[in-house]
Amino acid sequence: MILPNLSERNKKILLVIAFFISVIGIGVLLYFVFLVPKQLAGVNEANVAPISGGLPTAGTGRPSVVVTKPTGTEALPEADEVARGGLTQVTVLTAAAVSEVTTSADGLGANYYDNSDGRFYSMAADGTPTRLSNKQFPDVESAAWNKDNEKAVIEFPDGSNIIYDFVSEVQVTLPKHWEDFQFSPTTNEIISKSIGLDPDNRGLIVSNDDGSRTQVVQALGDNADKVQINPSPTDQIIAFSDTAGSQTSLGSKMLIPIGKNHENFDGLTVEGMGFESAWSPRGSTLLYSVAGEYSNYKPLLWAVSGSLSTFGNDRRTLGLNTWVNKCTFADDTTIYCAVPQQMEDNWGLQPVLATRVPDDLYLINLTSGKSSLIARPVENVSMTNLSLSKDNSSLFFTDSITGRLELIKLSEP
Repeated sequence: MILPNLSERNKKILLVIAFFISVIGIGVLLYFVFLVPKQLAGVNEANVAPISGGLPTAGTGRPSVVVTKPTGTEALPEADEVARGGLTQVTVLTAAAVSEVTTSADGLGANYYDNSDGRFYSMAADGTPTRLSNKQFPDVESAAWNKDNEKAVIEFPDGSNIIYDFVSEVQVTLPKHWEDFQFSPTTNEIISKSIGLDPDNRGLIVSNDDGSRTQVVQALGDNADKVQINPSPTDQIIAFSDTAGSQTSLGSKMLIPIGKNHENFDGLTVEGMGFESAWSPRGSTLLYSVAGEYSNYKPLLWAVSGSLSTFGNDRRTLGLNTWVNKCTFADDTTIYCAVPQQMEDNWGLQPVLATRVPDDLYLINLTSGKSSLIARPVENVSMTNLSLSKDNSSLFFTDSITGRLELIKLSEP
């Protein structure tokens, strides 16, 4: 390129401009040679053979269509009013937190203590509450009901204890050093622990429901916290003692049943720690939950024979990770249990960790060993204090998340 007689500065400027023009020209030429769509060059893409060994190519079907869902509320599966194995409606019966739930005296509703006003009520299945008494009982710590659900032993935080008859409105005061009460399933006797200051004056006792005719069944010494009161329906076994010794290498240990009349019953072998138990209505089965290394210390339900002649035999796991206090018997062979939808390792010894985890409701047939999901509450609920109406049409429970009394319909009454 011959440049006119220009200054050196102008020559440099012209050379830079020429360089940029040549770069742009080369770029345009490369585009038309290599990057123009094949259709413009008369190439049919469908006739091009795939490259051997490459990634799989997409098919030649209809193009994918992306559908944008509406931003409004999405339709959810409809919840059944009665438990049928899927999403199930839950009826909230109280606005405030309640406790000490049991079946009502007529067997159709539930008795409970209202923490907000300090009174006891009976709730019908249709949601109608009735006061059991106008009397207020501030700050009730626990209440144990008799077999007719008309009387209760009521414990208070200051150690005071009373028996209150909601039919006659009669109150009986019990000694302050008595605690951990249960009514006998067959009489109006009460079973409790007498905890004196001196360990030599501590014992498992039975007395009349007015506090009279007290009998010491078993000395407790320093082991009161190792004894669980749980009277059998026949009233022969009244408690279990965890004083037999340490666990075996397989994680099993022996619990000692305590007889009301000092009987010597065979020991009960359980597989782990955190033992809790419940009797079937006639006492033919003992249901219990424990947690051990074999279950990664998750709670696991077990069942054994509860009949005295075969007590502890036919031990079997029910395969559900939950606690006994989340179960209730419908009859001697049928159990309803609330089972947390999430269960982590080591929760078996710390049940409080599951108090805000939603539950599913299962039906267990002890004869066949089959467990069936019968309800997933449409609202997240964590069930405890389960109580059945006598016709098994309604399941009352306390929701641990809100503390309210709620209900699931199991069948049409």
